[in-house]
Amino acid sequence: MTVTDVHDPRVREQGYLLVEDLLSPAECDEIGERLLDYARQDRAVPDGLSLQQEPALARTGQQVEPGQDIRKISGLWADDLVREKMITRPAIVERVQAVLGDQLRLFRADALMKPGKVGSEKGFHQDSPYWPIQPMSLWSCWLPLDDATLDNGCMLVVPGSHSGGGLPHEHTQDDFVIPSTHYDLDAVVPVPMRRGSGLFFHSLVVHGTAANTSGRPRRAITMSYFGAEHGYTGDGPRPDYPVVAG
Repeated sequence: MTVTDVHDPRVREQGYLLVEDLLSPAECDEIGERLLDYARQDRAVPDGLSLQQEPALARTGQQVEPGQDIRKISGLWADDLVREKMITRPAIVERVQAVLGDQLRLFRADALMKPGKVGSEKGFHQDSPYWPIQPMSLWSCWLPLDDATLDNGCMLVVPGSHSGGGLPHEHTQDDFVIPSTHYDLDAVVPVPMRRGSGLFFHSLVVHGTAANTSGRPRRAITMSYFGAEHGYTGDGPRPDYPVVAG
């Protein structure tokens, strides 16, 4: 899809929007190095930030280069660089506000590391069925710090799939995915992206990423936002979701 304006009606119809050059190459390098410092344990992990190992490596105990075993770094609001350069970046926030309204809170900001030859597949899923927020209409920005290609795990989306509401999901050994009978595999569209570009998408768009079969990393940060109309539906007290705007 060649739409570049979030106000284009095709964005609401397709459920996603690709915007190039939100970050410069130098900013991608700086943030990417910060993530590797956490993954290699070369930098102290601040309160609120956590690391997740690749499940297969955690099970087998297989040894890889330092930092190459990390699948996800969560809680990036706690990192000053990511918070300033990405989460609150006007070029990102203003596009989300155009869809969700002026008042925005951050639901999550995570780094998806997908190291070369190690990074595992993330099966086709929708985000909202994972999340205790209603209505199911959050928006995210997925931004790769390395060029995202077919062989290192670029985003794969099913255009328009958000219009059908939440779909059934099932647990696999390492994932929570939609059974293939509930979406059209022939409708899947790969979205290769130059680093620093952002894919904005609705939280019910069916999407996934393949395993990284290349020798190159594919680090990406995903930031998910909700607006004033959204409410917390989880058990227990509502978490303190950071105010991003408004």
